[in-house]
Amino acid sequence: MPNLNIKAKEQATYDAIVIGSGISGGWAAKELCESGLKTLVLERGRDVKHIKDYPTATKHPWEFEFGGKLTLENQKEFGRRGARIHESTAHFWMKEGEQETVQEKPFQWTRGYQVGGKSLLWARQTQRWSDYDFEGPARDGYAVDWPIRYKDLAPWYSHVEKFSGIAGNKDGLPHLPDGEFLKPFDLSCVERHFQKVISENYQNRHLIHGRCAHVTDPQEIHIEQGRARCQHRNLCNRGCPFGGYFSSNASTLPWAERTGNMTLRPHSVVHSIIYDKERGKASGVRIIDGNDMQFYEYYADIIFVNASALNSNLILLNSISDRFPNGLGNDNGLLGKYISWHNYRGQISAQCEDFQDVTSTGKNPSHSYIPRFRNVFKQETDFLRGYAVGIGSSSRGVQFSREGIGEVLKQNLIKRTLGPWWVAGWMQGEVIPIESNHVRLHESLTDKYGIPQLVLSCDWTENDDKMVLDYMEQMSEMFDKAGFVNINARDSGAPPGSDIHEMGGVRMGHDPKDSLLNKWNQLHHCKNVFVTDGACMTSTATQNPSLTYMAITARAANYAVEELKKGNL
Repeated sequence: MPNLNIKAKEQATYDAIVIGSGISGGWAAKELCESGLKTLVLERGRDVKHIKDYPTATKHPWEFEFGGKLTLENQKEFGRRGARIHESTAHFWMKEGEQETVQEKPFQWTRGYQVGGKSLLWARQTQRWSDYDFEGPARDGYAVDWPIRYKDLAPWYSHVEKFSGIAGNKDGLPHLPDGEFLKPFDLSCVERHFQKVISENYQNRHLIHGRCAHVTDPQEIHIEQGRARCQHRNLCNRGCPFGGYFSSNASTLPWAERTGNMTLRPHSVVHSIIYDKERGKASGVRIIDGNDMQFYEYYADIIFVNASALNSNLILLNSISDRFPNGLGNDNGLLGKYISWHNYRGQISAQCEDFQDVTSTGKNPSHSYIPRFRNVFKQETDFLRGYAVGIGSSSRGVQFSREGIGEVLKQNLIKRTLGPWWVAGWMQGEVIPIESNHVRLHESLTDKYGIPQLVLSCDWTENDDKMVLDYMEQMSEMFDKAGFVNINARDSGAPPGSDIHEMGGVRMGHDPKDSLLNKWNQLHHCKNVFVTDGACMTSTATQNPSLTYMAITARAANYAVEELKKGNL
């Protein structure tokens, strides 16, 4: 008699399923588990445990076999990005053969497939949006109107900031709302000088501390998470054994796990979401196990899609059924369209010849920041929207001569001097979503799991080009007013996606005719599926997006729990 498991489906059934364990997926898991829901978290990559699986976190520079560089052979494994990946973080980056794509136009898609995703690798910048950002599409006539405003998200920004730990100042800027901040890092002497020059020469331009997800003054909630004060090591992307910066691994996932309600399943490559036509909603998720390459199905009343923007698009496009032949919820044919990102092409560098009697001590894991100042309060340029600017500075350090031999050499080594300061700036421009910038499934090519390859078809527009030119002009003027020398403003020519801030494709909106999600991040036509990662974004603003993903996710998860209790899901 065959040994049948008649409880197989029951054992594979949960209250909620979260696809992805990165920044937004970790927050979905935390909120759902805290609310008492038995939650399955699916991660396509390997497991990474906080502290235990950070193999390079405390290594000294001389302990790396090749001085930090990957061998040429190893570089090839990571494709175009290989030459820039450090030995210390290579284990957190996706290798080229894991997920093939078709690039109709050059696009640099960076992926981190492991538990925690790119929350182990992110730049940790966390600026809130304002109504100037949420109202942008309606005011300027591009994309569609956001179905939410700042007041809808403000309490959730506070909610995630208090838990995550955000360092920053109260700056009182209407277009960059203040948050729940821990004490900031210090600006350098050069940044303070530049801050003074900007305030003296411009009315609506400001240089501030870049708000960042670092615990500078641990509160009870951070201590309860097992996190300690940031040690200023600037080795964040190796994984922080102190939990000094926010990551899913150090914060939300352990918090969800301790409720006893979370089941984490790594090596789970999501194939599609299962739609139940009779019930009119999704019933579960179909995966391929990355080890045995077999199909498995899991079931739940609520499904959160947080696979990272482009993968969330891929999963929904591949979730076809009689009801949704073009992808789950895709009645209007807009799924995968209006993909957007940030414009990092503009760069500038210079030297500051002042303050050569001053050097820096310790390290600053953040940097200073100039919030958007173009087209904020009125349209003033020949391009739409604007850009923020990151500013970094560092002392060139001690300099000395190695000339001579014997006593002459000894004296030259003793006569040390401080060199000039180096100053750099990089733009973070808002890319306007347009329909032609899209992703879709290839008709015949599949990846190694048999899943259709994603076709990437995205390009810059004239609006982006004009914005880069304006950035170079304005920043050169500002650097010149500050007395900086050897100013070099340039367009890097980097392809779309180089910012690692992919957004859109499953955008929020009021009307099912021109959007995929409602104001609660539910698919208009499949209410128990929520999308709260970058795919949900209607527009991009100029701020780093991760804090907004966190707030949107926490808000949607709590709404989902309430709707489930009411029997609406």
